[in-house]
Amino acid sequence: MALRLYFRPAITHQELEKENQELRQINETIQREIAALKLQLSQVYKLINGFKSERFSPEVLEHQLSLFAPQETTPKETASKETITYTQEKQKHPGRHALPEHLPVSEIIIEPEQDTPGLKKIGEEITETLEYSPASLIKKRTIRPKYAKKEGEGVLIAQLPSRPLEKSIAEASLLAHILVSKFVDHLPFYRQIQRFHRDFGWEPASSTLSDWMSGCCELLEPLYNALKQKILASGYIQADESPIKVLDSDKKGSTHQGYQWVYHDPTGKLVLFDYRKGRGQHGPKELLQGYQGYLQCDGYTVYDKIGADPAITTAGCLVHARRIFNDALDNDKARSEKALRFISTMYQQERILKETAGEDFEMRKMLRLQKIQPHVQELKTWIETEQYSILPKSAIGKAMSYFLNQYPKFETIFEDGRIELDNNRIENAIRPMALGRKNYLFAGSHKAAQNAAMIYSFLVSCKMQGVNPQIWLQHTLEKLPDYNIQKLDELLPGYQAS
Repeated sequence: MALRLYFRPAITHQELEKENQELRQINETIQREIAALKLQLSQVYKLINGFKSERFSPEVLEHQLSLFAPQETTPKETASKETITYTQEKQKHPGRHALPEHLPVSEIIIEPEQDTPGLKKIGEEITETLEYSPASLIKKRTIRPKYAKKEGEGVLIAQLPSRPLEKSIAEASLLAHILVSKFVDHLPFYRQIQRFHRDFGWEPASSTLSDWMSGCCELLEPLYNALKQKILASGYIQADESPIKVLDSDKKGSTHQGYQWVYHDPTGKLVLFDYRKGRGQHGPKELLQGYQGYLQCDGYTVYDKIGADPAITTAGCLVHARRIFNDALDNDKARSEKALRFISTMYQQERILKETAGEDFEMRKMLRLQKIQPHVQELKTWIETEQYSILPKSAIGKAMSYFLNQYPKFETIFEDGRIELDNNRIENAIRPMALGRKNYLFAGSHKAAQNAAMIYSFLVSCKMQGVNPQIWLQHTLEKLPDYNIQKLDELLPGYQAS
């Protein structure tokens, strides 16, 4: 067999350099893609295994020693021994917490078995324990005597008092219990029905509970509108959105992805949930029409469109910036840690100045300008210097770009002492709904999703106000049928008339 030799035609130095340049570009592209995939993989691991705390503690990173790090010594160093003595004070057990004074008391007096006549009582030993008395259903029977008027003029009978739902057997206390169990304790209706059957031998239909909830929402709607107006009049609102799956008759075999838009008034401690079918600007733009003041939000582009309204000034959220730098630790640890140190210092100063200023927002503004704003400006200057040394599409590059894009919103924080450094409080407001989603998975319809938004608005506001939701809701359902519509503000959580 003849041996054939093939030779590559000679190429010039310029062509070779061009090929090398193309290979380098391909390699850089592949490296960027690998880095992006590693970031996505690490985020998936976090979702599977749970997030670690985002709180950044630079002191721990700088000063803690590795458990397995070798202790380096020079030949000239010799081990030395010294005896250390110390005195350790034994800490006393704090003891049990005192039982609340408002609990009803059942007293039992136990006399000695021996005869006590003629003995002088010198004191007594009191032991307090707790027992549980299960809730009970009570059949409320309203009896109205009927009287025949003189000379056949008719019948005299007292008028029935107003109830939350006319022609329904459910009183306000039961309705409040059912709604609080569903939206605070995250018990779906079918589980509540199982408990009613187990404990009381009463098994209402699931459709009955749904109808009761709809009736309560219809009754509460004017108060919901009053809550909306109260929040919009505050001049400072935090906003966020959260997905919720909804059964849709137009989408057989699948669910619709709706959104609960949440608005929080931090100074008034009131929260409004507003259900919308999508995540576009139509919903928040419609609700915020005519609003004047600050809107604190993350970097979602819809808020930028809303902020184009000259009456609305958008403020940023430092927690979202911190979160993105935290996600970039695996990509560029040194730069990410430096950015996190800046943000950690800001929060340390914020805690101190809040202790100093309290609710004096003018003082809070003045102290922030002195203690926190310089750190924000310094972080911005450092990022502007460093961003040219990193890949824009890398995790650290995206974190830096996010901070610079949001920087004008961060500066807004220093215009008014009411504005918080972040949106954490509204994320806390959304958390009960996120827990509920795991239990009842989806809303039965778009109307049901908006009814859920209404109930969440009131019950989360109760939580913000430190108000017992069961007591508030029962009190409100009892009063609403006959209440003056001009004074509905008095029924809002924390605003009841004395």
